[in-house]
Amino acid sequence: MSPVTTPQDFARLLAAPEGTRIEFKTAANDYTLSRLAEYCVALANEGGGHFILGVTDQRPRLVNGTNAFSEPGKIESHLFDRLRHRIPVEEYNHEGQRVLIIHVPARLPGTVWSLDGKYLKRAGESLVGMGDVELRDIFAETGPDFTAEACPAGLDALDPALIAEFRHRWARKARNPRFEQLSDLEVLTNADLLTDGRPNYAALILLGTRSALTRHLAQAEIVFEYRSSEASGPAQDREEYRAGFLGLHEALWQKINLRNDRQSYQEDFFRYDIPTFDEVAVREALLNAVAHRDYRLGGSIFIRQYARRLEVVSPGGFPPGITSENIADQQNPRNRRLAETLARAGLVERAGQGLNLMIENAIKQTKPLPSFAGSAAHEVRLTLAGTVQNPAFIRFLQRLGDERLASLTTYDYLALDALQRDCSQPLLPDLADRLPGLIELGAVERQGRGAGIRYLLSRELYATLGQAGTYTRRKGLDHETNKALLEKHVGGSGEVGAPMAELVQVLPALSRTQIKRLMDELAFSGRVHLRGVTRNSRWFSAPVPKPPIGPLAQNQ
Repeated sequence: MSPVTTPQDFARLLAAPEGTRIEFKTAANDYTLSRLAEYCVALANEGGGHFILGVTDQRPRLVNGTNAFSEPGKIESHLFDRLRHRIPVEEYNHEGQRVLIIHVPARLPGTVWSLDGKYLKRAGESLVGMGDVELRDIFAETGPDFTAEACPAGLDALDPALIAEFRHRWARKARNPRFEQLSDLEVLTNADLLTDGRPNYAALILLGTRSALTRHLAQAEIVFEYRSSEASGPAQDREEYRAGFLGLHEALWQKINLRNDRQSYQEDFFRYDIPTFDEVAVREALLNAVAHRDYRLGGSIFIRQYARRLEVVSPGGFPPGITSENIADQQNPRNRRLAETLARAGLVERAGQGLNLMIENAIKQTKPLPSFAGSAAHEVRLTLAGTVQNPAFIRFLQRLGDERLASLTTYDYLALDALQRDCSQPLLPDLADRLPGLIELGAVERQGRGAGIRYLLSRELYATLGQAGTYTRRKGLDHETNKALLEKHVGGSGEVGAPMAELVQVLPALSRTQIKRLMDELAFSGRVHLRGVTRNSRWFSAPVPKPPIGPLAQNQ
């Protein structure tokens, strides 16, 4: 959830000495994005803190305000693109002066933030690189990396064909064809896959032979099961995979794809054939399970495929500091050497944003979001649901165009997804922060003013969905419907009248201010009237006009 700074919080920040995880910059007119990213890295490595623009750094501090970074949402996106961490940026108003507060989270145990290969920290007014001793101490915080330990096996435990595949992938990823000329021993040495002259467990997991894995790390296997129904009993198809993962990942995808049916939809002249199981999402789920499972536990990774969902269950809970709530924003690889090797092979990014890809692809295909329901201390359970729910939304996203879609963050997609599912519900703060950028993009429209502001997917979207009438109803008719409901309730209250507390219960989704505005409109049109003041006030139906008498009646 995005932080919200109170006046008391801001006063404490102003009083705190600079250097204690707080950094102030005057930045009256501008500040560089690259320098901001560097300070975020340094603060995160020191335990997190606040980077504040628009305040002088000398005490007593003066709040002069800043014009830097006029769109905080874009700055959040830029920082995420550079650092692969979500860093909230808050606009704060102090006595008419605009202040930017960048809330930098702390690094997770055993991890270090970096920028362009530099592990930064603050040193007085400067930023410097962290030393080897500091880095070793940090990496040791969560205990030794099991996959960096030497295994009791010789080089013959590794498959020469998989070493050749790794060499080719590494040369392509590094864009260095000279890697292709390295010997097997040079490849293993340069990739840190040897420890004390022997293969480490990272090498065994990725490049090992079946016999070596069976002898030294039998739990490094993946069990596939296909079940055509939810009924208990033997699976219709079951296969155990135990070999170096570099030689398995393609076979695993092909196995899943054998029963990967296509969901076909017709929208006007457009026809969509959408696979139930998206290849990118499935591959990322498998890679995450292999990279982050606890190899000290004896269980295997299980892949269970059903007609409309895929479950990936891996031994060991989430790594330290990771939860199902922050897993999209934070990374803490349990098996660092293994993750680094997968990155060298071009299978994953070291920052590890596999879940973000799964989320974005699910929204693009209007499928349910990936779920970690059922995860526990002893296992992580990831479910990918495959049912397409709203194919017309796919067409709208396509109409936005590749260039605009490429500018969206995971939270932009989540905000659009929430609005297309139910625009009547308020968005969570993290998603509401994305609305200004989505309005500028033309994907979202704003309705109303002040406390009555609502956000809808754009008219262009509803036209695409063939639901222009829905747009009209949500934007216009809802207003009149709400007034009619309030008027009906007041009419049923008779001579007792209806207090505001009752009217709030009639439309619980609206604030008191919004309801008061609707009642004022009804009063202006003569349909209701208010008696009393403050808490004793009540609303009554307008009296029915009496028939005219005397000369006026005769004139009629």
